[in-house]
Amino acid sequence: MTTLQDVLLPAIEVELQHQISRLVDPRLHPLHDMLTYHMGWTGDGSGRSAQGKRIRPLLLLLTCAACGGEWNAVLPAAASVELIHNFSLLHDDIQDNSTERRGRETVWYKWGMPQGINTGDALFVIANLSLLDLVPSFDTELILSAATLLQTACLALTEGQFLDLSYEKREDLTMEDYWTMVTGKTAALLSACCAVGSLFGGGDETIRDAYRNYGHFLGLAFQVQDDYLGIWGDAALTGKSIESDLVTGKNSLPVLFGLEKKGVFAKRWLNGPISPDEVMGLSDQLEKEGARLYTQNTADQMTDMALQYLRSADPVGNAGQELFELTNKLTGRQR
Repeated sequence: MTTLQDVLLPAIEVELQHQISRLVDPRLHPLHDMLTYHMGWTGDGSGRSAQGKRIRPLLLLLTCAACGGEWNAVLPAAASVELIHNFSLLHDDIQDNSTERRGRETVWYKWGMPQGINTGDALFVIANLSLLDLVPSFDTELILSAATLLQTACLALTEGQFLDLSYEKREDLTMEDYWTMVTGKTAALLSACCAVGSLFGGGDETIRDAYRNYGHFLGLAFQVQDDYLGIWGDAALTGKSIESDLVTGKNSLPVLFGLEKKGVFAKRWLNGPISPDEVMGLSDQLEKEGARLYTQNTADQMTDMALQYLRSADPVGNAGQELFELTNKLTGRQR
């Protein structure tokens, strides 16, 4: 059975490729190659797994349609949010010194850091130009409102990234510090996607607020679930390394919970880097101290809040049904 997402995903890809094709000068072909490589279209290992799930443009188009709007009219906005997301990923790879993303060499590692920075900048600029493609179809004031939502989310992204980087060597972090950071890094753009989609879909202020809050709590639930999988996930099912979060010293929610307990886990964590052969024992210790159950319950609470706001938005048609299904899929991955 064909779903609306089966129609939306190819349309998103076509629009993204159209936006990237702005680089037509033959002298810019190498830059175009870097962009298409990062987007997962070209190079070794290209394909769906290299492209990512396109969650953000899907949310924007589905919320637009669930408000009764025409999703195909706002494809440039969908491309814009995906390009913003990818700009942030490319720069994150540089800041985190990551040599791989989705099983392939990162752009900066393959072409050098200066070109990696510039490629990220190009994605950000094209994202803004993409939104302007809506000018012939929508009122200028509406487009300005959408631009304000997205630029505010971009600022929140940088704030969240700043906090994430500044937290790396700190040993006094609290749960409040965590929520502030993930609100910027993860929830802000998802919230903006839903707000922009409902804006172009014709939703009134109450509906737009419901979708904005839906995206916010969806982002928090998604991040908490990701933190869970980073320690207790089945790598064969999730594609994540179960060693990564503990070995890299990520200040995830279960880790901060363990630190607040000031028990066996906290003592070992504060004593220096974790080696791969310690991961199983420490994950078991975290579970004994209650971190696993706490993280599960927190993810469920955030999901319940997201679904509550989604129900209050009263989404219509197939798009509404698929929003509920997408929410459950994003927050209910294999534990």
